[in-house]
Amino acid sequence: MPLRLRSFARTLTFAIFLPLGVAACATTPPGVLPVADITPSIEQLAAARYGAIDTEKFPVPAVSLKQLKQRNMRELVDYATDQPVGTVVVDPKGKYLYLVQEGGKALRYGVGVGKAGMEFTGTAKIAYKREWPRWTPTQDMIARSPEKYQQWAGGMEGGARNPLGARALYLFKDGKDTLYRIHGTNEPWSIGQAVSSGCIRMMNQDVIDLYDRIPDGSKVVVLG
Repeated sequence: MPLRLRSFARTLTFAIFLPLGVAACATTPPGVLPVADITPSIEQLAAARYGAIDTEKFPVPAVSLKQLKQRNMRELVDYATDQPVGTVVVDPKGKYLYLVQEGGKALRYGVGVGKAGMEFTGTAKIAYKREWPRWTPTQDMIARSPEKYQQWAGGMEGGARNPLGARALYLFKDGKDTLYRIHGTNEPWSIGQAVSSGCIRMMNQDVIDLYDRIPDGSKVVVLG
C-alpha cells in the first residue's frame, strides 16, 4: 500500500479501535479527541492523496483545492461487475475509471475523457507502460489544430509540461495500437470533463497510483 494511503488507513484504524469506554462517555478526557473529531477532513485527505511529490524524475505539484472536486478523489467504492479482479473499467459518461478489486469493490478515480466523437470504446489491453513518456500528437490532431500541434510533430520529451504527465498506459486492440492512452495531465482542472482528443486523463498522483498497481497486459474495458 502506498505511503499516503497507509497513513490514512492508520487514522481510520485508530478511530475504529478506540476503547468502547471512551466512545460511550458523554465527556472526553483531556487530550483525547472524540471519535467524530478524528475523521479526516476533505482538506486532510486531499493533502494525503494529492500533495506534492518530490521523489519523481520531475516534480509533481500538489493539486490545488480550488481545482479538486471531492467526487473526483480516489477512493474504494462498492462496484458490481462481472469483470475479473485487476480489470480497468472506464465509464466515460460518469467520468470515472475503476480498478476492479475483490469482494465487490473497486478503486475509483476521477478522469477526463474524449470529446464526443473522439473517444475510444470497447476492450483493449495495456501493451506497455511508460514513466514520464514522450508525446507526439497524431496526424489527425495536427490536421485539426496545426497552430497548436504542428510544432510538436517531431515529439516532446517527457517532463512537467508534457501533456501525458507522469505516466502513460498504451492501449492496444488485437495487437494494434489504438493510439489511445490512459495518462496523467498537467491540467488537473480538466478532470471530470470531456476535453481530450480521445485519451483518458488522470491527475498525476492518480495515474502514478494506478501505474504501480497494474501490470502490462491488463484488460481495459471502455464502456460505450
